[in-house]
Amino acid sequence: MKRILVTGGAGFIGSHLCQRLLNDGHDVICLDNYFTGSKQNILPMLGHPMFELVRQDVTHPYFAEVDEVYNLACPASPVHYQYNPIKTIKTSVMGAINMLGLAKRVKARILQASTSEVYGDPTVHPQPEEYWGNVNPIGPRSCYDEGKRCAESLFMNYHVQNDVKIKIVRIFNTYGPNMNPNDGRVVSNFIVQALKGNDITIFGDGSQTRSFQYVDDLVEGMVRMMQTPDDFLGPVNIGNPNEFTMNELAETILELTGSSSKIVFQPLPPDDPRQRRPDISLAREALNGWEPKVQLREGLKNTIAYFEQLLKQLEE
Repeated sequence: MKRILVTGGAGFIGSHLCQRLLNDGHDVICLDNYFTGSKQNILPMLGHPMFELVRQDVTHPYFAEVDEVYNLACPASPVHYQYNPIKTIKTSVMGAINMLGLAKRVKARILQASTSEVYGDPTVHPQPEEYWGNVNPIGPRSCYDEGKRCAESLFMNYHVQNDVKIKIVRIFNTYGPNMNPNDGRVVSNFIVQALKGNDITIFGDGSQTRSFQYVDDLVEGMVRMMQTPDDFLGPVNIGNPNEFTMNELAETILELTGSSSKIVFQPLPPDDPRQRRPDISLAREALNGWEPKVQLREGLKNTIAYFEQLLKQLEE
């Protein structure tokens, strides 16, 4: 049994990770300030004897004797990370410094949840870990993109200078239960719009692509990454290489929900990537044969069922 700290543990991905770690028999500390996380996500765990909840912002120092740290704390959707861009950068950079300092003091392993956004609007397709990216450092998405890039640099330098045991994963578009219905991400947007009978809003002409990964596959990849030997640092792409256009996603969601919603088009936001697909060759090789198991239709059915239940509760 290990004592494990998960920052951002009440968020969409963090809550799934906390539950997985509890199921594996570990002692879990969930740290969250609830900016985008929700107590609802961790409600099933609150009575668990091995689960501890700490309400705190990761930009403030935190100390606990732990064996491992998963650093997930950061708003991850454009709606949320552009709401307060300075706070987003501080969360990525100061949060990383605080958690790396903790890992250094207690000699814990620490994993950084980085993002495919470090590749920006890529000129290489699919994106391998060796690609350095095409990021606008002063654009509207830069608070998130550059914040995460700086966090990766901090992790690598803490390893080189202080011998901190680090792991870096780059997370590609992920979806599933516990998503915030108002987070502005494309899967949650389309599902909520379809279930409410509202127009489904596609930005651009719908030909831009994304690769959608179900949250259970991501959590499995993160856990395996934490278990790799000390000399394997990453970064490693964790995502589903199956690529879909926004039009294909919208049509699939309309079919699965039985919705009569219409698809409408709006201008593409600045710096919005036109293609996004991971090269997961390294993950397959280094993470004991890891690869996504849940394909889009199956994952969407689970996610739609979650939102149906959530919207019903909100109406009551």
